[in-house]
Amino acid sequence: MSAADSIIRPIRSAVIGYGLSGRVFHSPFLAANPEFSLDVIVTSDPMRRQQAAETYPGVRLMHTVDELIAASDDLDLVVIGSPPGTHVELAHAALDAGLAVVIDKPFAPTSIAGQGLIEKAKRLGLLLTVFQNRRWDGDFLTLKALIAEGALGEVRHFESRFEFWRPTPSAKAWKASAGIREGGGILFDLGAHLIDQALQLFGPVDGIYAELATRVPGGNADDDTFVSLHHGSGVRSHLWMNGTAAQVGPRFHVLGSESGYTKWGLDGQEATLAAGALPTDAGFGIEHESAWGMLGLDGAQHAVPTEPGDYAAFYRGLADALLRGAPAPVDPEDSLRVVGIIERIFRQTR
Repeated sequence: MSAADSIIRPIRSAVIGYGLSGRVFHSPFLAANPEFSLDVIVTSDPMRRQQAAETYPGVRLMHTVDELIAASDDLDLVVIGSPPGTHVELAHAALDAGLAVVIDKPFAPTSIAGQGLIEKAKRLGLLLTVFQNRRWDGDFLTLKALIAEGALGEVRHFESRFEFWRPTPSAKAWKASAGIREGGGILFDLGAHLIDQALQLFGPVDGIYAELATRVPGGNADDDTFVSLHHGSGVRSHLWMNGTAAQVGPRFHVLGSESGYTKWGLDGQEATLAAGALPTDAGFGIEHESAWGMLGLDGAQHAVPTEPGDYAAFYRGLADALLRGAPAPVDPEDSLRVVGIIERIFRQTR
């Protein structure tokens, strides 16, 4: 029996974790989409429980995942937004309870663990997918469209960056303490996005070079990392992720045989959601023209309107998969390939 045969609308949903992931990236979209109902939020943090209760007064609040599993007969879907080191164990528990599963990136700390989840989901006939939300960044959608229409000619060199200035240890306890065995570090955190985007644009990788460093005193994992990927398509991707960048570079810098495209600044969906905006607000995901990227040659460039950012597309695709038998919005095999590249990088550098 497929998920589409056993679930009726609305899809009864639970979110594990109410930090940045659960509060900003998942709960608002589940609550805004009429094909879902946000039924349960699991968090033991008193302040976060109060926050969740005020924002979603009809939602059941649970302290533990054990409580959620005990109530699994009243649910269809679990969204795992807890720290990376917990993803695999929680996903196994949810699948064993007969629930469809969304796992926040990074998918798993090892390929073996990720493959085990994929095989179990297939065996049980349950949907498993990974929240690679940066596929729906407005700037990425814009670049993808420019490449598809041939505006750059033959793409030869792709630069992509997530950089910021945070030279002191993270205030988040798990980020400060998690090592690579728990999916800690900036390569697992932001590299999971950058590598996924590069693979989506330019395909499989046949060569890898990387440099990893830990700059913040007392850090347990990398916080300043560079990755070079050579794609079988011939494109070279240079990816930077740096939490100690006193000056940041362009978000995208792409060079082709006919033109180039340079874009500064991050997609604004996360910042506006964190500030209290809702995905249903007018203008959500729309970027001001002052932030548009530039296309062309030196001396002959023009601004290209940024496509609207659309994280809600992930949940529309998830509803299509659960209710109408469409493919998952993100194939977990894609995320498994990202984990495999990250593993190769750690083997090469350590």
